[in-house]
Amino acid sequence: MTRTRTHTTNDIHPLTLVIGGNGKTGRRVAQKLRGQGRAVRIGSRTGAPPFDWNVPGTWGPALEGVDRVYVTYYPDLGFPGAAEQVGAFSEAAVAAGARRLVLLSGRGEEAARRGEESLKASGADWTVVRASWFNQNFDEDFFLEPVRSGEIALPTADAVEAFVDTDDIADVVVAALTDDRHIGRTYELSGPRLMSFADVAAELSKATGREIAYVPVPDEEYRAALRENGLPEEFADLFAQILDGRNAHLVHGVEEVLGRRPKDFADYAREAAATGVWEL
Repeated sequence: MTRTRTHTTNDIHPLTLVIGGNGKTGRRVAQKLRGQGRAVRIGSRTGAPPFDWNVPGTWGPALEGVDRVYVTYYPDLGFPGAAEQVGAFSEAAVAAGARRLVLLSGRGEEAARRGEESLKASGADWTVVRASWFNQNFDEDFFLEPVRSGEIALPTADAVEAFVDTDDIADVVVAALTDDRHIGRTYELSGPRLMSFADVAAELSKATGREIAYVPVPDEEYRAALRENGLPEEFADLFAQILDGRNAHLVHGVEEVLGRRPKDFADYAREAAATGVWEL
């Protein structure tokens, strides 16, 4: 296993732009970098200066003085148009002097590979971090309200996924941003076990002390629910990728980079429940 050491190509006043710095992984990456005494600029619409993927005029000011960038794309790297925007931004970053780029990608998302290649084509010193589904989707975003309501309705049948914790992702990203040994590497991250959504519901039930049920639903019913809530139907395509079994095996990027096991979902659920986030 590889244990990281910290060294940079510019240790005098390195400045890292964290795109999506208020999001699940970006917030943690920014916090961990600051904990090491490193300067961070948050790349978001509310940042100073603001950053917006859909407004290329915001990219230059956000990149000014930046040494390296954590690149996350919203809503998903595999969505239409993402590869072109990531490629154009990566070229702008390299031209501005930010050659060190670390990209968050999706494990098993073939559509996201175009985005990866677009970033690499910029000539950057790159690292790609491909992550499984986040544990924190259940308490910070997508599945928060379903967990609170006691019913997680999804078109995933009994398919399994190796959910990964965003703290583990952030630790890998920070290592990649600060240690040149990770340049030119692609890491795939997962948690320590495969879980169905029924398994997830059981762990959440145990952590919260109340029943959380998983209810399988047809794909079209789920797509209709996405439309009703103003969400992209492409999210349903991500579930389809789980169903085909492409991620039904463990990978070991966390161990490879950090020299330790990734956090188990049960530990995540217990810690999240202690915050009261799922209380009614």
